[in-house]
Amino acid sequence: MREQLREVGLTDNEAKMYLALLELGPSNAGLISRKVGMHRRVVYDTAYRLIKKGLAGYILRNNVRLFQAVDPKRLKEIIEERGKVIDEAMPQMLDLYSKTKEKEETNFYKGRNGLKTVFEDQLSQGGEILILGASPLAYELLQFYFHWFDKRRAEKKIKARIIFNKKDSLPKIPYADIRVLPEKYSSPLAVNIYGDKIALILWSKSNPFAVVIKNDEMAEGYRKYFELLWKTSRKDPAAF
Repeated sequence: MREQLREVGLTDNEAKMYLALLELGPSNAGLISRKVGMHRRVVYDTAYRLIKKGLAGYILRNNVRLFQAVDPKRLKEIIEERGKVIDEAMPQMLDLYSKTKEKEETNFYKGRNGLKTVFEDQLSQGGEILILGASPLAYELLQFYFHWFDKRRAEKKIKARIIFNKKDSLPKIPYADIRVLPEKYSSPLAVNIYGDKIALILWSKSNPFAVVIKNDEMAEGYRKYFELLWKTSRKDPAAF
């Protein structure tokens, strides 16, 4: 559950403390400190951040401050409220973005959140997504995100063709054709081709990052290269 809470914007300490409060009920800082392994000062700082986010509160009992979690349903309400705030600002942001969009040719993205931005761009572009050198590590690093990404991709009818480099059993991915190349060609680098863009993604546990290049001719060149490898790849990993 901690991972899901981080996905919606909580820090690791906030996630740990919120889950502890759900389990403990109203608790003082000392009890929380022992439960989650935080210093009391950190407990207070984290508690007040949760209060500010509307996910915790406190009561006074015999002049002792007891912190308690807010109903988990509040999480969904907070996410929806944030979405409404963003929706209000969206027209102006899109206007500003459109004025500079065509000037951008190469962008760099670091970390897990940076990679999510790259995949969200693929959904917004529409059209078939070609993935060369897909890594099983991708689903390890962004496990929960890809569950929703693939679901939304299928809902949008965005087809994917994916070439893995591993001879392991292939994952089941909705609305996608999957093939494999010999393991000797395995690499942590994957190439995603979509629209007029190429995303070069290094799947690394310590420092994943991506380079996205916007160029019609390069995208077309990579598509032809992908089609060549698609013809030589196999649906059954045991074929090699």
